[in-house]
Amino acid sequence: MSVPAVISLVTLGVEDVRASTAFYEALGFELSPASVAGEVSFFRTAGGLLGLYGEDELRRDANAGPAGPAGGFRGVTLAINVADPAAVDAALAAARGAGAAIVKPAQATEWGGYHGYFADPDAHLWEVAHNPGWPLGANSLPQLPGRHTE
Repeated sequence: MSVPAVISLVTLGVEDVRASTAFYEALGFELSPASVAGEVSFFRTAGGLLGLYGEDELRRDANAGPAGPAGGFRGVTLAINVADPAAVDAALAAARGAGAAIVKPAQATEWGGYHGYFADPDAHLWEVAHNPGWPLGANSLPQLPGRHTE
């Protein structure tokens, strides 16, 4: 058996589950009733689920080593692809309004797209991008060249 090529859940380790939950709700993410207030939050997305869990608890659950420096780059970014450059600008403005830090203002890319980055309250980086080579399907997910299902 091979490993299924699907991302079903991304869990972010956060300092304050309640505060981070409020941030993502302010972005417009819908909180699932499967959440446990103050302990773990789940949000539906067009793709996999997003989870928020205490950083120390997540580290222990994963049997990971000691935590790295607070606010340092974690070697991971999350991305939201949108239909056009105006939607990138609007999403970054909404993120700023919800309390995000804009770490890279929206700008044209060398690959012909348009993108910018924001950081959530725990410094997780989110890219908001328009990639004209990856049209969005009916499910709001980018359609890569080659075989795919919507």
